[in-house]
Amino acid sequence: MADHVRLFIPGPVEVRKEILDAQSRWMIGHRSSEFADLYARLQPKLKQAFKTEKGRVYTYTSSGSGIWESASRNCVRDGKKILHLVAGAFAERWAGVSAENGKEVDVLEAEWGQAIKPEQLADALKKQTYDAVACVYNETSTGVLHPVAGYAEVMKNYPDTLFLVDVVSAFLGADVRVDEWGIDVCLTSSQKAMALPPGIAFGAVSDRTLERAREVKNRGYYFDMLTLEKSHVKNNTPATPPIALMFAADQQLDEILAEGLENRFARHLKMREMTHAWATRVGFEMFSEDGYHSPTLTTVKNNLNIDVSAMNKFLRQRGMVVSNGYGKVKDKTIRIAHMGDCQPEHMEALFAATEDYLNTRS
Repeated sequence: MADHVRLFIPGPVEVRKEILDAQSRWMIGHRSSEFADLYARLQPKLKQAFKTEKGRVYTYTSSGSGIWESASRNCVRDGKKILHLVAGAFAERWAGVSAENGKEVDVLEAEWGQAIKPEQLADALKKQTYDAVACVYNETSTGVLHPVAGYAEVMKNYPDTLFLVDVVSAFLGADVRVDEWGIDVCLTSSQKAMALPPGIAFGAVSDRTLERAREVKNRGYYFDMLTLEKSHVKNNTPATPPIALMFAADQQLDEILAEGLENRFARHLKMREMTHAWATRVGFEMFSEDGYHSPTLTTVKNNLNIDVSAMNKFLRQRGMVVSNGYGKVKDKTIRIAHMGDCQPEHMEALFAATEDYLNTRS
């Protein structure tokens, strides 16, 4: 369509028209039986997507950042500490959220573009006792997929320490195994590989988390998990939910599960390999560490000295756009998303258009 620019940015991502249209259904009251049916219908689909049977999945009317605050406030007691694994802008921001909510924060850091290794976590946990460990699975600012399964093996040795994982830009584009990995709070939002509009977030929460929350004095109001649980058992939410987005999520989850999770993950890996092969062929270097490349977005070094704004102006004329780097690596990196309902043929069109721009610089 003439007025449509396809998004190859890491959120909000491209949303198919039929999913956008699902939001236009007739509105229902959020205290009605129709809403309770919608909430209940979403629950088994979400649990299948998170690969959890033991816990529950809360619906938040917020972005994923809201669940950062919910997790930080509910999982760390007064006088106790939380350890944040930080190797990018979003992990850094979550650590800031914990601090701004009055929590004592320690940080285990790695250079942007590098992965924090499980043995580094193991060393940190030998030196200090923590109420919780928090990490970002897929760091959207660097394109690094961190080894959460490896962290999970370490965390088994610390049963009193809750494990909090942001899977925002990985969820439904990479495998997430809440029960198998012993994740206590696993949080995501809608506008990444889930391929929904922004404004709704989901958190898979363990029984251990609720037990911990009962020991925390100041859990806040809007993000109090014990309040969420009281409504959840009635197939409802404490405050007004994003009903239109829930209609869209209901349809999108049906289609995602019909595609098959393993098929979806394989498609994301195929698009990653296509993108890496193309980027290398035209002369870009990878920013993310070998062995830890994200399946949902590729971050390359801007070693070709591209004016990203100029390139995007050219690409917009072709009906598409990519993303500049983020935070301290803005202009130093370029991010190309290949997530959600994006298909290999869409990537091929992007590669061709981008090469046309590169040729104009020759």
